[in-house]
Amino acid sequence: MNDSLPETDAQVAAEEQPEYDSVYDPAAPAPLNVPRTPTGNAEVDVQLERLGDADHLATDGHVEVYEDVHRGLRDALTALDARPGPPAPTRHPTTTPQRGPSGHESDSSYGHRS
Repeated sequence: MNDSLPETDAQVAAEEQPEYDSVYDPAAPAPLNVPRTPTGNAEVDVQLERLGDADHLATDGHVEVYEDVHRGLRDALTALDARPGPPAPTRHPTTTPQRGPSGHESDSSYGHRS
């Protein structure tokens, strides 16, 4: 500073500002640091990791990520439903159902005395 000119209040205030104020922007995207625990299902785990992409976006960009993850999780659940499971249990062909007094199938031990 030049010793011949007095400092203005604005110059003094500008010199006293900490340096980090120029780097920190409270409106800038900030990671939420929410832990994402792997589920063991590769398709689901990929979608959970995709949620981390929202950490680097402004809030208005989160919707696109969330909708994409929701779509991916829905597809993964649909794929689980489409996989063939064990066959449904069937009656042995020679077993004849026992009919109760009302004509409906009933437990053979119901209403019988031993």
